[in-house]
Amino acid sequence: AVAIAARAITAGEAHMMIAGGIESMTRAPYVLGKANTAFERGARLEDTTLGWRFVNPIIRSRFGIDSMAETAENLVAERGISRADQDAFALRSQQRYARAHACGFYEREVVPVIVTRPKQPPQQFSQDEHPRPQTTLEALARLKGVVRPEGSVTAGNSSGINDGAAAVLLASEATVRRFSLTPRARVIGSAVAGVPPRIMGIGPVPATRKLLR
Repeated sequence: AVAIAARAITAGEAHMMIAGGIESMTRAPYVLGKANTAFERGARLEDTTLGWRFVNPIIRSRFGIDSMAETAENLVAERGISRADQDAFALRSQQRYARAHACGFYEREVVPVIVTRPKQPPQQFSQDEHPRPQTTLEALARLKGVVRPEGSVTAGNSSGINDGAAAVLLASEATVRRFSLTPRARVIGSAVAGVPPRIMGIGPVPATRKLLR
């Protein structure tokens, strides 16, 4: 969304745009695929929380339908990533969030959300629920894999099942001056690269290399 907005502004099609996105994993639907043959009785209900949203036999046979956690395990096996390195990276991320939150880094970025609940008073959310800044390497090491018990992708070193939304305002230099805005960053460029679906998590690496060339 940011790249599309930036290109539109660069091309003169717009002067100011809001780019945003939303994720509602708790509302991810179950999908029942269409029958592939007459009088078929083998329909399968698919949970799309972590996996493919539109499953069909052709995609399944050509590319597989690995969930995000399974694609991470595929990368672990292909690139030789150790469980210790994954846990250490996760711990560092938790600690960085804790320091940023403590110094008020997110105070001007996080917008409180009021959630209405039946037969209960409204509840306000003003900070992310998923971070676990008090976790330790020892606690992370005790967790079992989410794909298989002996796997290295766990609930502690991977993304959680969360809901959230984010948006950012983009503007041309002339618009920034016109409205006396204070830029937080400058969009220099962007790039897109494709990878096999079974290792989709590595996608940012070739995209970044392409951008930096």
